[in-house]
This record gives sequence, C-alpha cells and structure tokens, in this order.
Amino acid sequence: MAEVYANVSDITARGYSLTAQQQEAAEALLSDASSRLRVTARKYGKDLDSMIGDDEDYRQLVKSVVIQATMRALSSVGDSSAAAVSQISQGGLGYSASMTYLNAGQSLYFLRNELKDLGILRQTYGGLEVYHAADTGD
Repeated sequence: MAEVYANVSDITARGYSLTAQQQEAAEALLSDASSRLRVTARKYGKDLDSMIGDDEDYRQLVKSVVIQATMRALSSVGDSSAAAVSQISQGGLGYSASMTYLNAGQSLYFLRNELKDLGILRQTYGGLEVYHAADTGD
C-alpha cells in the first residue's frame, strides 16, 4: 500500500478540532488525498515519493498540502457544518437570490499554487510553427 502523507493526529496538532465522525472521515480523506496527489504528480511526469526522498522540509510541505485538501473537503457542505458560499447575487423588485457554494460536492482538490509550491506544476512555454517551409531538396 502506498504511503499516506499525513494522519489525523497531524490535523489536530495544527489546531483543528474534529468530531468523532469527522475523524473517521478524515482518515479516509487523508488516504485519498495522498493517492490523488501522487497521481497528479505522475500526470505531470513527477515521482512524488522520489521527490520527497530524505528531504524533511519537502515532506512537511507535502503533509501540509494533503491536510489542507482534506480540511477543505471536511469543511464543505455537510449535515453538521455551515455551507461556505463563494458567490452571492441578489435581485430587486421581484426578488431573486442566487448562491454558489464552495466545494459543494465535498471533493478533494489541490490549488494551483499548492502544486506549484511542490514543484509539480510548472509554467511551461513553447512555440508552434504555423508555416512549415517547403523542403527545397538543397
């Protein structure tokens, strides 16, 4: 089985208090987040486990990213927590209200800046030759 980069005690050590139900969910989410981060790195041609190697600072950064993704999923819309709204629009006379919820599906995701910090996502550049010169046979 692949390495899980963080555990529930790492979450509570950072000042997050979890209910028993959230602790149970966090265990599964931490495992899922670790696997998802590993697969995301592989998609960009990186081997996360070899990048970690013996570098404790990098290991801590990976742990932090996994915990943040897990906490985003745990704090999203659920039975026991308030919904986080990312956008609200309201109307007038006939009154209309519209809200967009942040992470309503309780899915795990990593922010672009987190992937950049880990060195997984890098800015790339390239060119495309639009006009191909005909081979003159010279």
